[in-house]
Amino acid sequence: MIKFDPQNTAECLDILSQMNQYVDGELAAEICHDLEQHLSECQDCQVVFDTLAKTVKLYRSLHDTPLEMPTGVEERLLKRLNLN
Repeated sequence: MIKFDPQNTAECLDILSQMNQYVDGELAAEICHDLEQHLSECQDCQVVFDTLAKTVKLYRSLHDTPLEMPTGVEERLLKRLNLN
């Protein structure tokens, strides 16, 4: 579990609220600089950022790969959810 330093909590929350836009390349250069500066100084936010970036990268790599469920999974799931 991540524990934020009480003195940095407001700044951390601000940074966390902008991380998705940062990963997607949607932030202005000045905001990117501020975010990068904070990440270089805040290990907790760096951990969150690294996790987010890896998750997005993994999602994007799988997005183009069709996945097939093993035989019978769909039927068992529908039965378990009482939807068949």
